Amino acid sequence: MRETQLVLDNWKFKACQEKEWMEAAVPGCVHTDLLRNGIIEDPFYATNEHDLQWIDKIDWEYETQFDVAGEVLQASALELVFDGLDTYADVYLNGQHVLSADNMFRTWKADVKSIVTAANNHLRIKFRSPVQEDLPKIDKLGYNLPASNDQSELGGLGAQKISIFARKAPYHYGWDWGPRFVTSGIWREARLVGWSESRIVDVHVQQDSVTASQASLSVIMEIESEESWSGTVRISADGQVWEQEAALEQGSSIVEVKAVIEQPKLWWSRGLGEAHMYTFTAELVKEEKAVAAKSVRTGLRSVRLVRDKDEKGASFYFELNGVPVFAKGANHIPNDSFITDVTEERYRHEIAAAAESNMNMLRVWGGGIYEQSVFYELCDEYGIMVWQDFMFACSMYPGDEAFLENVRLEAIENVKRLRNHPSIVLWCGNNEIDSAWAEYDEDGGWGWKKEYTKEQRKVIWSDYEAVFHDILPEAVATFAPGTQYWPSSPLISLTGDINQHAHPLSAEGDIHYWGVWHAVEPFENYNIKVGRFMSEYGFQSFPEYDTVMTFATEQDLALDSKVMRAHQKNGDGNRLIKEYMDIYMNQPKDFPAFLYMSQVLQAEAMKMAIEAHRRNMPYCMGTLYWQMNDCWPVASWAGMDYYGKWKAMQYYAKRSFADTMLSFDRTDDGVVNVHLVTDLLTPIKGELSLRLYDFAGALIKETSALVSMDGNHAAVVSSINEQEWLDGYEAGSVVLYAELVQNGLLTDNKTYYFAKAKDQKLTDSVISITEVEGSNGTAFTFAADVLAKQVWVTAEHEGKFSDNFFDLIPGVAKTVQFTHRNEGEAAGKRAAAGKVQARSMIDFLAR
Repeated sequence: MRETQLVLDNWKFKACQEKEWMEAAVPGCVHTDLLRNGIIEDPFYATNEHDLQWIDKIDWEYETQFDVAGEVLQASALELVFDGLDTYADVYLNGQHVLSADNMFRTWKADVKSIVTAANNHLRIKFRSPVQEDLPKIDKLGYNLPASNDQSELGGLGAQKISIFARKAPYHYGWDWGPRFVTSGIWREARLVGWSESRIVDVHVQQDSVTASQASLSVIMEIESEESWSGTVRISADGQVWEQEAALEQGSSIVEVKAVIEQPKLWWSRGLGEAHMYTFTAELVKEEKAVAAKSVRTGLRSVRLVRDKDEKGASFYFELNGVPVFAKGANHIPNDSFITDVTEERYRHEIAAAAESNMNMLRVWGGGIYEQSVFYELCDEYGIMVWQDFMFACSMYPGDEAFLENVRLEAIENVKRLRNHPSIVLWCGNNEIDSAWAEYDEDGGWGWKKEYTKEQRKVIWSDYEAVFHDILPEAVATFAPGTQYWPSSPLISLTGDINQHAHPLSAEGDIHYWGVWHAVEPFENYNIKVGRFMSEYGFQSFPEYDTVMTFATEQDLALDSKVMRAHQKNGDGNRLIKEYMDIYMNQPKDFPAFLYMSQVLQAEAMKMAIEAHRRNMPYCMGTLYWQMNDCWPVASWAGMDYYGKWKAMQYYAKRSFADTMLSFDRTDDGVVNVHLVTDLLTPIKGELSLRLYDFAGALIKETSALVSMDGNHAAVVSSINEQEWLDGYEAGSVVLYAELVQNGLLTDNKTYYFAKAKDQKLTDSVISITEVEGSNGTAFTFAADVLAKQVWVTAEHEGKFSDNFFDLIPGVAKTVQFTHRNEGEAAGKRAAAGKVQARSMIDFLAR
């Protein structure tokens, strides 16, 4: 018997030194509770972040009273369970101290059978200030550890970096895209769990061997029993049943049942097949009665990280069910600075956007959280593979015994919690620490080593190895055997040698390429600096005007205003956007135009990168841009802003990630190549047509040819001589248009310009908008009288279009569909776009 009672109601909170209690929401945190009670202003507005740094320096307490349901109280064992306490907490029940917590990422439990009563139980939690808790640890250690993104100065701590001491979301301390809000609170579910006789604590469907013909599984159950027990263990899934007799000892037992499924339905990533899921139910049966049961869902698949030596170095790709998969996607950060504000709808919006953008992978980056269960359930459902980091990023960490044990328990719990999700294909130890420290390269890395003595460096690296080369891989190997572990991203190899550290031209491992952006390298370098797996690269933009106006006023609309600087966390960010814009584009006419043009600039950069990576398959087999999403309204590298609005880059990514794609590149000697790239496993056969137009829509030259190519492949399928095709026409006044048609249906189209955007001779265009008959205001056809570039379509109602920021060539119309943000709820006319507007680049230029 198992009974659960949530303890989420009637909570109140206060600062420990205050007397007046206020209402609290659980799950939640101090910041959101203060906002809800009108004590603080919106943390995201203007420069309010700077005024709220006092919150993390005092202690807070929460309390509630609750009665216990009769069936829960009657259970012979009764636990108080917190799925997440953030972070340093002491818990008291009816005046008795029942537990102390010191890790946001762990579950905390206490046996309270002897303490609870039927009515008026008093539960109190004191949260100690993370700042006051951890500041003394610097003095004890004797030096600061590197923590590049810890915005300690904003937090009023000067150079004292404390983020590395707390097992808490690193981004809470600030990042180069996020604010510093060091939260405290009950951030996941709190409940009472009562049970009698026996209970199934955990079920792991271990996939020993999975092929299209047979899945051999070990269903491993962790069972707790009050006393010795004998009976039948029954496993069922998809109409099949496996049973075996079991004799359990008092306490904890492990029972393993072998199961075989013939001709299994496999789990595939998006684009390759159905993401099929099975439900496995484990039961303890005695005298035909189930005394305990637990169900889990999983998908059956084989996954391998293939790192084979070849003539150029070594491969780095994921093989799913025997098929090499080109990974297409982005890096995911938490969707909010205040995690409990993220609804299931916001999670679904993100994962659905990834799938709609033709992605098949997201990397859960190591500076955030081990995500909520719904995130992984949605990735399972949509066929989005997950590269899962452990929560360590851009810092060196302490190595005292208590810290290492805390990390060990954190790793075990989170690997066990997530191991049934078929979407998780890799566990990675950390983000960028190996390359930042660069142990085997005296002059490499980020310059951290220079700050320390030889003895200190030896200790710091030894502590690193203890976490990332011992504790974390052991947790993965023990509790998710067969799952791949990668110590750090980026990394060349697992061995300790001088060639270990990744750089943009490495021919092994995974690469973070930031020469474009941080080093102001030209966009064209994306075509040159291509590694085996591009796990990070990116370029910033601002969100759209409506989003900016949620945190700013008209008086703030200047790059160097205090508010704009506060919502640009990368110190050089605004300057870099402007610098690159001056190189590649014409001047915007005003600040709203600058916002639009920053998005187009970002989108063009990411298109160049993504398509270069895809053209280079199978040498390169992965492209994950930085970053998918935002945690607040800000100028950042995200493709979707904080409110889930698609920037230009997201639409560009959707096109550049298309399962079958055309892509152009140009050689130094003036040959323009047309590449065909497909991730689909079936061969491609179709007609490729190339047409050269002037900007007024006159057809200058055309050609067509039948093309064919194997599936899961990339190749050049056509080449033209630039000078022959221009034939005296001005490069800035013509556009090359390519179409691939298969079986009478358009598969893909692309445009190619012979001149940079700033050298293109754009003129005023009239864009016509025609509602598609019978669409009830959800489909529209766009056409232009002269070339219209980066046409930005906006709607009266909240939602997105199937395509946007597209080019219109006269005579080549474009039809797009509008989808309401809450399509499931938006019945009838509410699903319509309402008033639709279209503007293009010419409308935003200074003239």
